[in-house]
Amino acid sequence: MRTIIKYVLLDLLKNKTIIVYTIILAALSVSVLSMGSNATKGLLSLLNITLLFVPIISILFSTIYFFNSIEFTELLLAQPIKRKTMLLASYTGVAFALGIAYIIGIGVPVCIFSYGPAALTLIISGLFLSLIFSALALLIFVLFKDKTKGIGAAIIIALFFTLLFDGLLLSFIYSFSDYPIEKPLLGMISLNPVDLGRILVLLQLDVAVMMGYSGALFKKFLGSATGSIYVFACMMFWIVIPLFLSVRKFRKKDL
Repeated sequence: MRTIIKYVLLDLLKNKTIIVYTIILAALSVSVLSMGSNATKGLLSLLNITLLFVPIISILFSTIYFFNSIEFTELLLAQPIKRKTMLLASYTGVAFALGIAYIIGIGVPVCIFSYGPAALTLIISGLFLSLIFSALALLIFVLFKDKTKGIGAAIIIALFFTLLFDGLLLSFIYSFSDYPIEKPLLGMISLNPVDLGRILVLLQLDVAVMMGYSGALFKKFLGSATGSIYVFACMMFWIVIPLFLSVRKFRKKDL
């Protein structure tokens, strides 16, 4: 398994897309953090960049990479290697590469210009999103045989979580505003890893104006510490469940 991870990781670290992704994140981070003296505003700007770019890039790049590596996958399966081992090793290599790109692009500048608990939480949140959307990409690869359909599914999932989900949530809040819906909303928010990443950082920043309805709910019912633990647990489930479903489906998949 280590050999596969090493091969995939070394291959991806030389990939032009990963290099450009890292450079763009670094350029955005340095420009945002060096423009003003207010560290909180800089972190909020980087949070918005993270929530928009990381899910989309992670799921699209991972999906394309998995489909392009189908011949390498078939070659590995011809060897005495378990399907589960091969699949998880490929995922680990891709997730590590995206995580390293995020750490270099945003993590290093943040630690230099605005080191603190909120900065570390932002880095952790971005890493979680990289891992989650890489896991979703792996599930897409396992479920779809056609590369075009897989990429289409990746785009739909990315747009749903980054843009459409909040609109549906607001519609739900508006439609049932006369009822006590606070606690059910906590469960609904848990269904969107992008919202969880946003809340995780905002709970550390404690910016009341920017927390929004969802952040205020977590603050009210769970508090900062318990809310952060709950968000961590939910994001772990968002990694584990797609990986579990991918492994289960891949064992029976006919390549």
